[in-house]
Amino acid sequence: MINISNHRNFSLLKRVSFAKLLTTNEPIQDIEELTETVSKVMMSSPAITLDTALNQSGVRVSPELVETVLKRFENAGMSAFRFFEWAEKQRNYSHSIRAYHLMIESLAKIRQYQIMWELVNSMRKKGMVNVETFCIIMRKYARAHKVDEAVYTFNVMDKYDTPQNLAAFNGLLSALCKSRNVRKAQEIFDSMKGRFEPDSKTYSILLEGWGKEPNLPKAREVFGEMVSAGCNPDIVTYGIMVDILCKAGRVDEAVEVVKEMDDNDCRPTSFIYSVLVHTYGVESRIEDAIDMFMEMEKNGIAADVVVYNALIGAFCKANKLKNVHRVLKEMESNGIAPNSRTCNVIMSSLISQGETDKAFSVFRRMIKLCEPDADTYTMLIKMFCERNEVDMALKIWKYMKSKQFVPSLHTFSVLINGLCAKGNAMKACILLEEMIEKGIRPSRITFGKLRQLLIKEGRDDVLKFLHEKINMLVKEPLYD
Repeated sequence: MINISNHRNFSLLKRVSFAKLLTTNEPIQDIEELTETVSKVMMSSPAITLDTALNQSGVRVSPELVETVLKRFENAGMSAFRFFEWAEKQRNYSHSIRAYHLMIESLAKIRQYQIMWELVNSMRKKGMVNVETFCIIMRKYARAHKVDEAVYTFNVMDKYDTPQNLAAFNGLLSALCKSRNVRKAQEIFDSMKGRFEPDSKTYSILLEGWGKEPNLPKAREVFGEMVSAGCNPDIVTYGIMVDILCKAGRVDEAVEVVKEMDDNDCRPTSFIYSVLVHTYGVESRIEDAIDMFMEMEKNGIAADVVVYNALIGAFCKANKLKNVHRVLKEMESNGIAPNSRTCNVIMSSLISQGETDKAFSVFRRMIKLCEPDADTYTMLIKMFCERNEVDMALKIWKYMKSKQFVPSLHTFSVLINGLCAKGNAMKACILLEEMIEKGIRPSRITFGKLRQLLIKEGRDDVLKFLHEKINMLVKEPLYD
């Protein structure tokens, strides 16, 4: 059985990291306590009484508090927006640019585009709109496969007194490439590169886009054009090229690129080594993975949690769990705290091998070391549902809610699907209603399963009610 040893310095490291992240005159503990108070109110209060409940909480808002709460509720767009509106009404408080950006991201995630553009207009009136505002919107439109709307957003920047510049141009290309629309990005680059002088970031964006296509010849072409244009590859460009080659199954060629970096006085980073270690693991070349890790240390590059996670993944793939335990011990001795990704890699491996009890044991140890993420909860809930242990899945859900963790679309979906498979329409309906209340649209597959169950039980009245609730989340106009 895997034993993740307790990390003595973890709580101290956590406090130090929070101290760096939050700039406020209030003690860090106060912000954390206030966030917990607000989160409990938001998780337990229906929309109609939320303002009253927040007023009665006695909480005094600050930019730091609002930003922290909005970040925590990023998966619950409408709940976040109700808090955002309430905070705006409080005395001696004004929203920061970051608060607006967090709210815009949350609203775009649930496709509430009209409200999103209303916030942009509000920012414009206050002189708060900047290039990043439009980069966020372009990214969210592209992720929702709304390519025309992403391009439109770039084109209307001048209307909002924000001149188009290279950063915005790169933002548009990045949004398109990350959403697998690299051909459109290349077309825009070719037509507009005369207006903006491309830099290494521009070429790196296109390079990564073609790598995701995947189209290795085109990626090589972009890399060649970059060099021909007199734009020297930097550490980011090299990292992307190594990643592309590894994903194309050309890890040995990727190693040659790393050697080329050394020749050009461009020192490889721990991230680049993590890609190589991970790829060797995927290809079941465990000895090569270990050798690459040791070469990194020999070259004086300190291992971080990302590289360790790659090595753990390689050992999991090779079913060498004793080695996983040794790596965890080494992490502890080197002061590297495991993160949720560390535990997710181990749990995923155990679940795939049918070792579900051991996976749950890892989870129980994990919660003493670090905070689980959405993938952790989703993985565990799905595991128990597939084991026909829906009651345990519900216990994990209850624990997740007690930690004020806002479930994602996928977390909701796996539990609703599990309840439907068990024939528990009532609890599935309650969860679906909660999901809609938070502004999250259920997928067609998830709603379809519940619909079939309700029809089977003759509950047309409940089905009609849920349809009406979903219809309230109507598609908003795309533009302002």
